[in-house]
Amino acid sequence: MEITFVLEKFILVTIIFGISLVIAMYSTYAERKVAAFLQDRLGPDRAGPFGIFQPLADGLKMFMKEEIVPSNSSKWLFMVGPGLAMLTACIGTAVIPWGSAIQIGERVIPLQVTDINVGVLYIFGVVSLGVYGVMIGGWASNNKYSLLSAIRAASQNISYEIAMGLSIIALLLVSGTMSMKEIVEQQHGWHWNVIYQPLGFILFLICAFAETNRAPFDLPECETELIGGYHTEYSSMKLGFYLFAEYINMFVSSAVIASLYFGGYNYPGMDWVLQHTGTTIGPLIGTLVFFIKIFAFIFFFMWVRWTIPRFRYDQLMHLGWKVLIPLAIANVIVTGIVIAVVEKF
Repeated sequence: MEITFVLEKFILVTIIFGISLVIAMYSTYAERKVAAFLQDRLGPDRAGPFGIFQPLADGLKMFMKEEIVPSNSSKWLFMVGPGLAMLTACIGTAVIPWGSAIQIGERVIPLQVTDINVGVLYIFGVVSLGVYGVMIGGWASNNKYSLLSAIRAASQNISYEIAMGLSIIALLLVSGTMSMKEIVEQQHGWHWNVIYQPLGFILFLICAFAETNRAPFDLPECETELIGGYHTEYSSMKLGFYLFAEYINMFVSSAVIASLYFGGYNYPGMDWVLQHTGTTIGPLIGTLVFFIKIFAFIFFFMWVRWTIPRFRYDQLMHLGWKVLIPLAIANVIVTGIVIAVVEKF
């Protein structure tokens, strides 16, 4: 039984890791196509039909390019930086419930690597660790532009994690649990948390843009000021790891938003579908719905990038400390008052 359990988890982890890499790879293709659509041009169209093999060509180019390590860099930390960024990006998927449990024969297999009772706290811990890959890479490069980018990334993450944490506190007051699985199950049908926490969702979404260094919060990678940011000195697959980590972070952020505020794998009419499709196909339909929600948010990330210009750094900090944090505190207070009044009456 234990061997079967370990094998199930190993297969699930492998599938999730593979899906994360494929989505990150083809997010680069989707990014270019979305940008081309918004700018009235074609985008990639040479590598395969409609440019569908462009990510494969990019990956091959990354593998084949010469790897350059600056002579004055801290070589061990220079190698650790991109690896840490990639690792922290991938391990965030461990507590996300990708669907309800499926039944194969007599085995009931949960579509979640692990359901810990502090899943939300785990997500925040992983998010906090993610900035270390950027900081180490920027410092180890021994480049003033990379170092400035690392400092920007660290201060940006610290600033926006406060508002993000406060927005989640209001959500936890409503749900009463930190388990990602339980939060998703509470949103059965149309009982999505975005209905009860619209301001918290907006705050969380804005902070997610800042945490993933996506425009208009991409100040750590601001090409007009910092060349390429923290990965200026990187080449070959070390650069590829940093670029991949950003897209995996976007994928994980979209999955977390869909889980916390938009019901995860829940959808209207789910009970009827489960009755008519069984305990194997039914949960997989819920997983498909979950990925549709994720892709919708990934598209939104890309749409915003090619629509809104980036902030100045003083505007970034002003928004984080003087707008988002006060709004998040007010949201926690109002939510607590409403819950106290509802429980009393």
